[in-house]
Parts: sequence; C-alpha cells; structure tokens
Amino acid sequence: MCIVVLAFAIDAVVGEVPNAVHPLRWMGNLVAFLDRHISRGSKAGTRIKGMLSYILVLLIFGTVAVALSALSRHCLGEIGWIVVTALLFKVTFAVTSFRRHCRPIQRDLEAGDLDAAAAKTQMIVSRRTAGMDADHIASSCAETVSENLVDSAVSPSFWFGVLGLPGAVMFRCANLMDAMWGYLNERYGNLGFFVAKLDDVLGFVTSRASIVFVAIAAFILRMDWRSVIPKAVEGKGLTPSPNSAWSMVACAAALGIRMEKSGVYVMGEGDMPTVKDISRCCRLVELSSLLFFIAVCIPLYALVGVQVQMFFEDLILAAGGLI
Repeated sequence: MCIVVLAFAIDAVVGEVPNAVHPLRWMGNLVAFLDRHISRGSKAGTRIKGMLSYILVLLIFGTVAVALSALSRHCLGEIGWIVVTALLFKVTFAVTSFRRHCRPIQRDLEAGDLDAAAAKTQMIVSRRTAGMDADHIASSCAETVSENLVDSAVSPSFWFGVLGLPGAVMFRCANLMDAMWGYLNERYGNLGFFVAKLDDVLGFVTSRASIVFVAIAAFILRMDWRSVIPKAVEGKGLTPSPNSAWSMVACAAALGIRMEKSGVYVMGEGDMPTVKDISRCCRLVELSSLLFFIAVCIPLYALVGVQVQMFFEDLILAAGGLI
C-alpha cells in the first residue's frame, strides 16, 4: 500500500522526471536505434525481428528496474526499498502530467491566441493542428486526456498490481513501442505487428474496466454518470484500436460534450468542449485513476504483485551472490 500511495503522491506533487533524463526517453532512443538498424526482409522474418526487439527492450529495462529495487532492499532496508520501488513505479505511469500539458493551451485559448494553442496541442496529439479552431483544439485536449486514462494510468497500475515492477515495465515497453512502430504502413506494418497486438492484449481488460471507474468518478463529481457505461458500450468501435474508444466515449458521456476528430470519429452528443471542459476532463480522469489505484492496484499488488517482484529480485540477488 505504501508504495502505491507514495508513487501516486510523487506524480501529483512532483510530476514527471525531466525529459532529458527520463527512462522512457532512453527506451525511445533504444527503439529508434533498433528501427534504424533492423533490415526489413520477408513478412514473417520482419515480424519476428519486431518481437525479438520487444523482448530485448523488456529484458534491458525490466532487469535494470528489478535490479535497482533488489539492491535497495538488500542495502537500504524496507524503507529504502519502498521509496525506490515507488520511484520506479512512478516512471511507468502518469496521471497529472496531462493537466500540466493542457494548462498552457488553455491560457492561449483564453487569450484568443489560436496559433500558439495549436502549436502546443501538436505536442500532445499526432494529428495536424495548424489552423485548427478553438473547439477542435479543446476537443483534442479532452480526447488525449481521456484516452490516456487507460494507457498512462489504469493499464500500468493494473500490471504493476499483477506482476509488480516487471509487469509495469512490460506494459510500458509494449505501449511505447506500439506508439513508435504501431502503424499500418510499409515501414512498420510488419515490424510493429507484435507490439501492436501485444498492446491490444495488455489493454483489453483495463480499457473496459476503466469505464466503471469513470462512472463512479462522474457520480462523485456530479456529472452524467448514468450514461457512461451504456454510451461507452455503444461507441466502443469508433476508433481503429479495439481499446481506445472505451474511456474516451465514457468521458465524453460523463462531461456531456462532443469530441470530434475531423474525418475520423465523433464521440458524444453534446456541444464541442470549451476551455473549462478541459479542466473538467482532467478532474474526471484524475479521480477515476485514483479510484482504480485504491480499488484494484493496491489490493492486487499486496496479494500478488509484490510476491512476483520479490521473486525476480531474489533471482538477481542470488545471481550476484548477495543471498
């Protein structure tokens, strides 16, 4: 319990590690290095290379994470182990960072500076934002925040609960590599096939479970909680990904807004979001995440995940002759 609570507190108070020294930046650099040096051959051969690349990235970062937690337990005792594990877990998830990303965009929208708002929005979405109107900029922010409820909070905390640090790293590697390689084009269609499918599998349960916590959070925040689950089930196929639409439609329903990606999808039946709706979406997602951490992550980790993590820690300590 202490580890999960401390990790969540670090996220809320301190926020993200600077990008220059963030382990996910190092992970991305390694994935980019592999991308540049992997030759594309046959369909099957390239898919195998993509799978082996994922295994390599997971082994490197998973081993480093578990080794650090193992050494902290051996050298620093229980308190040191709790702190180090919480810090390592925090690296794999983000709950409040999107509020920090959205604030400058909201300020630009309030000042009427659409060009500046669009340029900042481009940093958090993959679509082209130049020339975008205020409604679609606000929608882009709400879409990103609501989608990342699953990818950045619920899924990594679930796998941490099930498998400890190895589980959180396992999900984060798959999710990051899917973001970099999961494109249906000539360059990545085969190389990213394995990580794209793995990311779908790892997020299958959590994407669907997330809507329950959105509904509970909406009830607490006096939003439209009754429509969350029915609308999410109805709109689950609105995105190409089998997992993305669940939390997005759920949040749109709770907020009573319409989120729109031009030419791709329309979620919700209300008006397009305003600047205030971005803040409302952040509150909804943050509370949904907190509820999931309390109800699922903490008990799972206490019962299962900590045992799995300590098993791997003991393997590393034994290999180093420390036990």
